[in-house]
Amino acid sequence: MSDKTMTVEEVVGQLRSGMTLGIGGWGSRRKPMVLVRALLRSEITDLTVISYGGPDVGLLAAAGRIRRLVAPFATLDSIALEPHFRAARERAAFALTEYDEAMFMWGLHAAANRLPFLPVRAGLGSDVMRVNPELRTVTSPYGDGEELVAVPALRMDAALVHLNRADRLGNAQYLGPDPYFDDLFCEAADAAYVSCEQLVETAELAKAGPPQSLLVSRHSVTGVVETPNGAHFTSCAPDYGRDEAFQKLYASTPWPEFSARFLSGAGEHDYQLAVRTWHEEQQ
Repeated sequence: MSDKTMTVEEVVGQLRSGMTLGIGGWGSRRKPMVLVRALLRSEITDLTVISYGGPDVGLLAAAGRIRRLVAPFATLDSIALEPHFRAARERAAFALTEYDEAMFMWGLHAAANRLPFLPVRAGLGSDVMRVNPELRTVTSPYGDGEELVAVPALRMDAALVHLNRADRLGNAQYLGPDPYFDDLFCEAADAAYVSCEQLVETAELAKAGPPQSLLVSRHSVTGVVETPNGAHFTSCAPDYGRDEAFQKLYASTPWPEFSARFLSGAGEHDYQLAVRTWHEEQQ
């Protein structure tokens, strides 16, 4: 079995402009922020981003890296609407494909199972069909003849996810209250990269939580990177909660000012240092 450990820079080195990129997590919860910040330090752009959107979407949108976003929402959870996403949409900075949450989930399932689409009831009778005129319906081939929405597969060139623990083979584990569909993101992508709070031996994964917490299997993972505090400022329960004070700063600060202070460094160490310095200034 191969060692799949990589550096953050090596992960981003596998990505290219124009890709369809999936980003796991949910809103402002367990987002692979260290990898998103590394993307911002690269020249990669023109991305189609598939995400249960949070600050990952906000950062990439504010930096002008998104060509199209496919998402059911973009939220910071405790702040209802991601403000940098909103600002980018208001200036028509990128195209948006907005699905109902259930439609989005079944699009992931379809891609993970290598199906072209999956039929769902969600979306019927709603404006989802009006704002997405490319969507099609299918009729059940059985006696009921029911009309259903044919949700297209959300296939990705690459996926980025963040979990609590992982081993060097690519098996990864969540320890918080929700898996956030990260397994589907990995299985729906041609390549999947897992950042984690801590790399451990495989045997330690079985001790840390129940079998169902071993969410991501090595067969769907291309690379794994250890990134303590790598989901900041989103939550990564139970390792840490969301940095609400910093999130409020992010949400209320003009993008050029926020980017210059926190994202202009040479690497993740500079970001973490800038955050610590800011917190010290608030005391």
